[in-house]
Amino acid sequence: MRISVFPKGDLDALAVHRTMTIFEWIEKARALPAEGLELYSGMFWQTDDAFVDSVGEALLNAGFEMPMMCVSPDFTHPDPDVRAAEFDREVEMMRITARLGGRGASTRVLSGQQHPGVSTPQGIEWVVDAFTRLLPIARELGITLAMENHYKDGSWKTPEFAQRADVFLAIVDAIDDRASFGVQFDPSNAIVAGDDSAEFLERVVDRVVTMQASDRSLAPGATLDALRQSDGTIGYSPLLQHGVIGDGMNDYPRIFQTLVDAGYDGWISIEDGVNGMQEMADSVDYLREAREKYFGGSTAVRVRTHEEALAAAGLPSIARPHLEGSIR
Repeated sequence: MRISVFPKGDLDALAVHRTMTIFEWIEKARALPAEGLELYSGMFWQTDDAFVDSVGEALLNAGFEMPMMCVSPDFTHPDPDVRAAEFDREVEMMRITARLGGRGASTRVLSGQQHPGVSTPQGIEWVVDAFTRLLPIARELGITLAMENHYKDGSWKTPEFAQRADVFLAIVDAIDDRASFGVQFDPSNAIVAGDDSAEFLERVVDRVVTMQASDRSLAPGATLDALRQSDGTIGYSPLLQHGVIGDGMNDYPRIFQTLVDAGYDGWISIEDGVNGMQEMADSVDYLREAREKYFGGSTAVRVRTHEEALAAAGLPSIARPHLEGSIR
């Protein structure tokens, strides 16, 4: 299992206000004993090859891999021109993923927003169509599309169309390709959707190809039942607070054991830093300890179900060997 980090706490500075560059984030992350950096499409203020290659050089110089690219396409928008533009943007980021991460890296896909007037069957149809058209491109590039159980991108007006488990699973189950498509599991987003995160994992673990990790805690006096909305979801209430992984509501021992039992020895990317870099560092330390306890200290990258799907499709393995020597 290899550890990546994602700068949740610096995302506005990187992608909205643009007061921090991607190069400054890479430099800042050097202090963390992680193997990789998960990047976000909004960090790329330019997308030409020269700029992307300069990012790759900075990653290499800092000793980081780029295993995961976070992208937030809106494939449920009622305007077909918007959906087409979202498709093109996703393809652009898939190509950048391949350029920076190489074969086996993943690009996140989402369904889109809960747009008023878009029915569940119509939204599912649009999303499955977009994913189906993306898959041949992913296979050509040698990358994996990873659909995250998601809440809401920072630039969106409404939550994720597939936030509820039944809608998410309907989309995942409609995609037969297991070689170039899978699930990016996010336990905290399962909680926000009103689910038990460990139970949700058990429903999708055979499709999981990547994972994001964070944790949530209830503010004093708050209860999940009090926060639950009419549709059963929780949402991003200020009473549901970010914190160090392992200190919150997610049952990480159960989650890690479920992953190990399913043959998952892949990337886990920490989505943290909302309360500062010390909490990010503490979360990395927690994952490093979990790697020793649950994954036998492995720094390999191998997801058994994904490898089986690649072999069945006649595609080469994307597994990586255990890293020798000190990490970074």
